[in-house]
Amino acid sequence: CFACVVTTTTTTRSIHNMGSGNFDDKVHKCIPAEFFMISSSQDSEISNEAYNTGSFELPDPAGKAGGACTSAILEVFYSRGHEVGQGMSWVDVLKDMHEQLKKQKFDQVPQLSSSRWIDVNQPMFIVPPKSGVRRAMLIGINYVGQKGQLKACHNDVENVKDYLIKAQGFRESEMLILKDDGRHEMPTKQNIMDGFVRLTQYSQPGDVVFVSFSGHGGRVVDTSGDEDDGFDESLIPVDFQEVGQIVDDDILDIFVKKMKGGVTCTVVMDCCHSGSVMDLPYYFSADGKEMETEKNFQFGSGGTDGEVPKKHKRTFDKHGKAVKVHEKEEQDKAEKKAPKRTVHEAPIKKIKPRAPPRDRKPPPPPPPQRCVIQ
Repeated sequence: CFACVVTTTTTTRSIHNMGSGNFDDKVHKCIPAEFFMISSSQDSEISNEAYNTGSFELPDPAGKAGGACTSAILEVFYSRGHEVGQGMSWVDVLKDMHEQLKKQKFDQVPQLSSSRWIDVNQPMFIVPPKSGVRRAMLIGINYVGQKGQLKACHNDVENVKDYLIKAQGFRESEMLILKDDGRHEMPTKQNIMDGFVRLTQYSQPGDVVFVSFSGHGGRVVDTSGDEDDGFDESLIPVDFQEVGQIVDDDILDIFVKKMKGGVTCTVVMDCCHSGSVMDLPYYFSADGKEMETEKNFQFGSGGTDGEVPKKHKRTFDKHGKAVKVHEKEEQDKAEKKAPKRTVHEAPIKKIKPRAPPRDRKPPPPPPPQRCVIQ
């Protein structure tokens, strides 16, 4: 059973050219599975909580708050009767989500990113026809007792779980649920990463995977050089203060690239800065017209098509500030050319002894020193 054990993806984009077969072929080899991620906002935007989920007209098991993105997408699915074997276009999903968010006074723009260039006017399926086993990992982090505590994320998990069971034929026994509520496995960095790995190990061609994350998203300094804005997007686990964040490069390497071909994976990211948190190569925004291509997509681990040019790589200077590698090397060379001497390295000047006053005789010379070995 997949859920039985838990061990304790601003970017450079271009409108896709249908003749860019070489890029598409390389993507297919790099990512064998089909990934589709709906994110609550672009990389530069924040997500929101909807404290009145009743206005979204969706079943709310706890009767409390729900994340704005999660509430909006579930309202769209329920209102359109999006069940097993029934598809609605990606355009419809994103446009309707955007309308739902605007009604609630939220200005965030939902996005779709994928591992394949697709016609966004064609039907989207969470469970394609004739699919195999359906597995899910649902993560909700309220950061209980921490600064920046949220209220909606546990309810998001329950709402998504109910929808997947009732409308998409998932079984709770094949769901890994991580919540910081004291009753489920904790959404630590290790447990989330292990969940990603476990999904790649259990899923076989023809199977279906669904992942949702409700919590805080963030940005960290990019050290691999694939981000033009200098920052990686990240998921923030409950224990981020001790172990750090989960960056998009790691999600791409351990989850996206490792999933077997023939698996269909749908992901909903309801967090800030989530537009490219899985670093997928194709994008479509709810306010856009066509899919776009991520030029800096990491074909190799940690960089674009293998090795990243030095002009894009980043490191840290002696003050802890992020700088590009080639700039750091130039700074080091300049310091070597004109080294600064410390107090200890400065030459010692010989000091002449002062002459004794005229009215005083100079002191007698010290007796000769001898080393006596006993």
